[in-house]
Amino acid sequence: MPAVIVVGAQWGDEGKGKATDQLGSRVDYVVKFNGGNNAGHTVVINGDKYALHLLPSGILSPGVTPVIGNGVVIDIEVLYQELDALIARGVDVSRLLVSGSAHVIAPYNRIMDKVTERFLGKRKIGTTGRGIGPTYSDKINRVGIRVWDLFDEKILRAKVEGALEQKNHLLVKVYNRRAITVDETVEELMQYAERLRLMVADTSLVLNTALDEGKTVLFEGGQATMLDIDHGTYPFVTSSNATAGGVITGAGVGPTRIDRVVGVIKAYTTRVGEGPFPTELFDEWGEFLARVGGEVGVTTGRARRCGWYDAVIARYASRVNGLTDLVMTKLDVLTGIEKIPVCVAYDVDGVRHDEMPTDQSAFHHATPIYEEFPGWTEDISGVRAFDELPENAKAYVLALEAMSGARISSIGVGPGREATIQRHDLIDD
Repeated sequence: MPAVIVVGAQWGDEGKGKATDQLGSRVDYVVKFNGGNNAGHTVVINGDKYALHLLPSGILSPGVTPVIGNGVVIDIEVLYQELDALIARGVDVSRLLVSGSAHVIAPYNRIMDKVTERFLGKRKIGTTGRGIGPTYSDKINRVGIRVWDLFDEKILRAKVEGALEQKNHLLVKVYNRRAITVDETVEELMQYAERLRLMVADTSLVLNTALDEGKTVLFEGGQATMLDIDHGTYPFVTSSNATAGGVITGAGVGPTRIDRVVGVIKAYTTRVGEGPFPTELFDEWGEFLARVGGEVGVTTGRARRCGWYDAVIARYASRVNGLTDLVMTKLDVLTGIEKIPVCVAYDVDGVRHDEMPTDQSAFHHATPIYEEFPGWTEDISGVRAFDELPENAKAYVLALEAMSGARISSIGVGPGREATIQRHDLIDD
């Protein structure tokens, strides 16, 4: 059985939660391999809405083992809040496994995130303020705290002392804040240890053993390609590798184990936070997409910026991820638009770019070159077969497929789990 990666192919909020949930009943493990509680998935099951931030979407599928991999940074308080909320709704969360090598978001990481962003003023990145970036910085600077450290107070205290030695100088002398004590930090983190101990495992070993036994493993990416620390619109990116390559380091499986890479795209484009966005709309159509699409961030509650579909970005995502399939969501949102523009290339200072500009300044100044496609007025929310779509809707999907670098295997026509048109099987085909 295969190992399947699901990643966002735009700037996030594409509907990855729905895509992984659709596969959930057919897989044995669902793994979160990057990011933290700075991203969110919304899954709708039988009309009930579940908003997940840190937990893999597979936790909602009976019999599936959800895994938080070593590449994730964990706010343990948020983890417990999410678990308790699901338990209160009757969801079995007892199968959750957490990598002991995953890094922990310490209280001072959240503080540093917020004060640094405020200090940047107009140059702010647009972070969620949840301590994600500072925790990854600690990881790279080798002063981070890992899950294993919570089970040895002596080691934990030594690591907290090392981390705070520099941070307190910054907080007091630069940001005019009070110093954080080692004792208060250790005390807060230690209170989480006993409950967490029951979930901790060598998840790399677990996943590789599962693949050896012929089980199916689904790797679920947080954020998206254009927010990847290496391949996104730097510096307006997240602090982890949200592309398919992040699975290899973030879950501890080798590249030869991967069978399929699925990218999730909307039938249009959205972005949350700062940074360039070539197809962004500032007119009534941007308002239309936001209103009909319900474009509000799951994690932040911030309004999403909306724009037309960008095939240049789709091709780029297909290339850097090695996509085998695309899952398109929210095709139904476009119903009622007479002519639907699609960005097929960029104009940068009079020069046409059919591929993503590698120069940050060029991308910032890119203006979209559009091709228009005729729309449709028929309600498609009840359609379950591709051939039953209106002719113009079918033509739109096929046109996007031809210019996006991978086949469109699944199409979302509504928010519910069942509101899906399946063109190709994402596991066995």
